[in-house]
Amino acid sequence: MTDTQPSFWVVIPAAGVGSRMRADRPKQYLPLNGRCLIEHTLDCFLDQPGLSGLVVCLSPLDEWWPDLGCARDPRITRADGGRERADSVLNGLQALTALGAGEQDWVLVHDAARPNLAQSDLQTLLTTLQNDPVGGLLAVPVRDTLKLAGPDGRVSSTPDRSLFWQAYTPQMFRLGALRTALHDALAAGVTITDEASAMEWAGQAPRLVEGRADNIKVTRPEDLEFLRQH
Repeated sequence: MTDTQPSFWVVIPAAGVGSRMRADRPKQYLPLNGRCLIEHTLDCFLDQPGLSGLVVCLSPLDEWWPDLGCARDPRITRADGGRERADSVLNGLQALTALGAGEQDWVLVHDAARPNLAQSDLQTLLTTLQNDPVGGLLAVPVRDTLKLAGPDGRVSSTPDRSLFWQAYTPQMFRLGALRTALHDALAAGVTITDEASAMEWAGQAPRLVEGRADNIKVTRPEDLEFLRQH
């Protein structure tokens, strides 16, 4: 590992509606300390010296984005999102190619509703993976006891929690390899929950890079309240 970091591109899939938030708008536009969630998320990357460009994948019907100041930032390109996260990321990768990104360039995919990414975690991810043959993701070892549920809703077993990690973002892979993995997995009808799962399906073993547990994804109202208080 060296102290230098590679240049990189960012894709932010943000085409979802966030129905569990029970709000009048997609969750990335909910207010957090005077600004909306996605503005805080974008700030995690925009001032990084290695950033080559950033693509935000939005619903074609998104009516909130144009009102944000960052919508006019020359470092940010808007692309259409897709039906599922993997479709949105694929569209984002195509947009990066149009911007001049190469097949071997690093791409970081990050959740729009994960605004509390620490700069130290981002630096650790970049420096740890810059020479990795596969890439990887920020993750946190599971702290609580896990229970495997049976079909009757009762505990069937208690797995060894030391084997489990919670997958976070950013997830960092080479553009060409990630595009191929996502495309082939979708074509095969495989359920893809994150970029790492696509790479795993393609036969790769992404590296786990331990990050901070407060890099939470806002999915419920109490998550937003947690961030407001911290």
